[in-house]
Amino acid sequence: MDLFAGVSVRDYDVALAWYQKLLGGPPSFLPNDVEAVWELGEHRFLYIEVVPEHAGHAQHTLFVEDFEGTLKGIAERGLEPAVRETYENGVRHATFFDPDGNEVSYGGAPVGQGSRSAR
Repeated sequence: MDLFAGVSVRDYDVALAWYQKLLGGPPSFLPNDVEAVWELGEHRFLYIEVVPEHAGHAQHTLFVEDFEGTLKGIAERGLEPAVRETYENGVRHATFFDPDGNEVSYGGAPVGQGSRSAR
């Protein structure tokens, strides 16, 4: 099974630049002139698509093995999370908002514990 998680955006160029910073590089492929797709892991994809009437409503969490390293890499590319928290169970969570208000979060296992799912 493949997973394609979509994010509706208003402005393709603005969104493309932002997601390249967040995800660390150019899209894996461009299916057409209004979509860009990043492969985050085997059979796991995140894509943006110009659908202005739906922009700003996405909520996705990417659970990564190296939470701190991932956030450090994103910060080096010029983005900082709007919210960063640790839940009572030790799970770490950082939330980013794209220019349209879509939420893309990163989660990480409690310090000292491995993750169940990795990017």
